[in-house]
Amino acid sequence: MTYSGEVTVGGPADVHELTDLMITKIAVGPMNNNAYLLRCRATDEQLLIDAANDAETLLGTIGDDGIASVVTTHQHGDHWQALAEVVTATRARTYAGREDADGIPVPTDVLVDDGDTIRVGQVELTARHLVGHTPGSIALVYDDPHGHPHVFTGDCLFPGGVGNTWKNPEAFASLIHDVETKIFGTLPDETWVYPGHGNDTTLGAERPHLPEWHARGW
Repeated sequence: MTYSGEVTVGGPADVHELTDLMITKIAVGPMNNNAYLLRCRATDEQLLIDAANDAETLLGTIGDDGIASVVTTHQHGDHWQALAEVVTATRARTYAGREDADGIPVPTDVLVDDGDTIRVGQVELTARHLVGHTPGSIALVYDDPHGHPHVFTGDCLFPGGVGNTWKNPEAFASLIHDVETKIFGTLPDETWVYPGHGNDTTLGAERPHLPEWHARGW
């Protein structure tokens, strides 16, 4: 079946099958958060991005193979409601951006900085530190050697704009700068974007609207 990235809370997951990586997207919780389970095809090792809510559903998606690690994209509470339970059940290693770790009530095993590599089996993800939605938000880039890149943006980039900066001009200026230089400035239009809430998009679909985002200030 063709991957659409359209999931609903209580509905089935959607699976994006790449040559070296399987990406399972599922929506959980009252704020319609996306959680992403990444599975290395060569080793079957798994990594979870954002244990956002509904630990039972997440653990059912993870299955008996467990996960080696869980990455929290940022410190906002709707992205870690199930983290403690998932970590207790799987003994996964925890990752989070250095500047956000203190705001996550589960100890972070690995503090992540811009450009750091996080591995799931033989697959490498590159962390990009994006400041503005929170001080330590991170996106994860998978540069697929068999196709176009894929980027998991947390709440820093959505279809239609960057993440919420609560009408703070400095925070917006920081976030739009980081998203432009570290995401749009380094990745091609074909890059698939997996956000923290809602449907997926591509950089090519969003790039023409960057001037509009600047003009409106959000």
